[in-house]
Amino acid sequence: MFDAAVFGSLFLTLFVIMDPPGVTPIFLALTAGRPAKVQRRMAFQAVCVAFGVISVFGLVGHQILDYLHVSVPALMIAGGLLLLLIALDLLTGKTDEPKQTKDVNVALVPLGMPLLAGPGAIVSVILAVQDADGFEGQFSVWTAILAIHTVLWIVMRYSLVIIRVIKDGGVVLVTRLAGMMLSAIAVQQIINGVTQVIQGS
Repeated sequence: MFDAAVFGSLFLTLFVIMDPPGVTPIFLALTAGRPAKVQRRMAFQAVCVAFGVISVFGLVGHQILDYLHVSVPALMIAGGLLLLLIALDLLTGKTDEPKQTKDVNVALVPLGMPLLAGPGAIVSVILAVQDADGFEGQFSVWTAILAIHTVLWIVMRYSLVIIRVIKDGGVVLVTRLAGMMLSAIAVQQIINGVTQVIQGS
C-alpha cells in the first residue's frame, strides 16, 4: 500500500526545490513587525496556497499539457533547465528575496506562490503523478506532497526558534548543499527527457 522509494524520491526532490531552511529567512523578512499570532497564521495560509496549487497541477496536469500540446519529454527538459537555473542561484547566492508590500497578503503572493509552489515543484509533481503506478504509487506520491507541506508549515511556524539554533551561517550552508543536490536532479531530468525523445524518434 506504500512505496517507500517513490515517497522518498519525490519528498527529497520537493525538499530540495521548495527548500524549507532557505524559506525561513525570507518568511521572517516578509512577516517582520507582525505579532507572533499573525506570523503563525500567515505560515499556515502560505502552505495552504502552495498545497492547493500543487494539488491542482497534480490532478489535472495532463489535461493542461494536452491542451497546450506539450509533450512530457519537452516538459522534462524544460523543467530540468529551470531547476538547473534555480540550483545555480542557490549555489551562487543570487536568489532575490521578495519585498514586502502593504497591499498584498504576502502569505499568498509571493510566499505561497511562486516561492513555495514554483515551476520546479509543479513540474516535479506532474511527472511524479504520471510515473506512479497503481494505487500504491499514487498514494505514496500524495503522501510525499502532504509530508513536504507539513514540513514547510512546521519550519515556518517555528522559524524564530530554528534561526536561533542554526544561525545565518547554517541557513547558507543548507542552501548551498540544496543547490548541489538540485543541480544533479536537474541534469538527470534533462538526460531522461532527451533519452525519451531519442527513443520516440
